[in-house]
This record gives sequence, C-alpha cells and structure tokens, in this order.
Amino acid sequence: MSQTPIEFKGSSFTLSVVHLHNHDPAVIRKALQDKIDQAPDFLKNAPVVLNVAALSADINWKQLQQAIIATGLRIVGVSGCKDDALKRMISRAGLPVLAEGKEAKTRSDVPAPAPEPQPVAVEPTMAAKTRIVNTPVRSGQQIYTRDADLIITSSVSAGAELVADGNIHIYGMMRGRALAGASGDRNCQIFCTNLAAELVSIAGEYWIMDQIPEAYFGKAARLCLQDGALTIQTLN
Repeated sequence: MSQTPIEFKGSSFTLSVVHLHNHDPAVIRKALQDKIDQAPDFLKNAPVVLNVAALSADINWKQLQQAIIATGLRIVGVSGCKDDALKRMISRAGLPVLAEGKEAKTRSDVPAPAPEPQPVAVEPTMAAKTRIVNTPVRSGQQIYTRDADLIITSSVSAGAELVADGNIHIYGMMRGRALAGASGDRNCQIFCTNLAAELVSIAGEYWIMDQIPEAYFGKAARLCLQDGALTIQTLN
C-alpha cells in the first residue's frame, strides 16, 4: 500500500477541442447541439477544451459558457487565449487557461533565444514513428499512439477506439472508431482493408457510420482531408 494519500502520474487522454468562431451564445449552442445530435455516442456529455483564439474580450463569457454547458458538454479548460482581459474572465469563471504546444513556447513574455547554427536534420527511424498491434482490439479498449502512426494487423470490434497523432492502418475488419491526426495534423490518413467503422476522424473532422458512402462500406478504403473536408477513395 502506498505511504502517501495521493500520487501524481502522467497520463494521456483524448479530448476534443472546440474552436469557437462566433460570439453569439445562441449560435454556438445550436451549432454544438447539431454536432452532438449527429454523433451522440461520441459527443454526449464529452469533456472538451474550448479554443478561443478567434474571440476577443468583447463578449459575455458567462452567457457563452452557460450555452455550451447547456448542451451537456463538460468544459475542462480553455486554450488559444491571447487577450489578457479575456483570460481574467475565464479564470474568474473557474476554468484553467491552457497553453497548447507551440503556443506555450512562443508567449510574448518569454525572451527569444539567441540564434543558433542550423542543426543537421536526422531522419527518425521507422521504429520510433510506428506502433504495431498484432492482437484484436476488443470492445471498450482504447489504443492511443503519441507522435506516431498506428498499425493494427487484426480486427477492431465495435466499441473499441483507435487514436493516433499520425496515420492509422487497419488490416482486419474495422468496426470501432478511428481518430487519426489527434494532435491536429491535417495531413494524416486512415487506411482500412474492411471499413465498417462507427466513426472515422482526421484532425477533428469526422464521419459517423451513416455518413460513410455506401459504395465504400465493407470495402478497402483510404480516408484523408481535402480542402478541409473528409474524402474517401478505394484502397488498391
């Protein structure tokens, strides 16, 4: 038994980031509810991070927050905030202001480092960029691959979830959920030899099962983003 009452450990969780592009709480609420209605199993009562990079302090944050909560989504933090007044409003509302990736390193209060000689690029090895799973992925399981591609050589059951910052390859029957480009890389793709997924997503753009074109259902297919929208092609 542990000698301390608590213990901090690092972990990885998959969270959807909702980018807000409108100040009107009613407009945001309706847009979110429409998305939730399309994929209730995936989004109902889901924890989310709000990205407010497109908003200014000239908003009623309390009303906006209440509109989002009214849809059932659970706000766990706010990112992309560059306006000090807006940061104060968010903090007073009891929400943490998060820094994402490059944003944390390029804040204006951090002095720029002195120029350094250009390093020689080193190609990463394939092993460092790919995770291979040779066993079936059962219902209720989630596999997350950070900063790498994910290859599944067996089947993926309904209710299972594959999440990767890179591409996803499934060489068996795919009945679960596949979320590629989880860190926001819109160049990622999903490759399936037998596509019957509950949900497919690349960098936050997703289709539920009913949106997958019937001509590709149960077939070998490749999914990618073109002009910001999901597209699908036959995988030869």
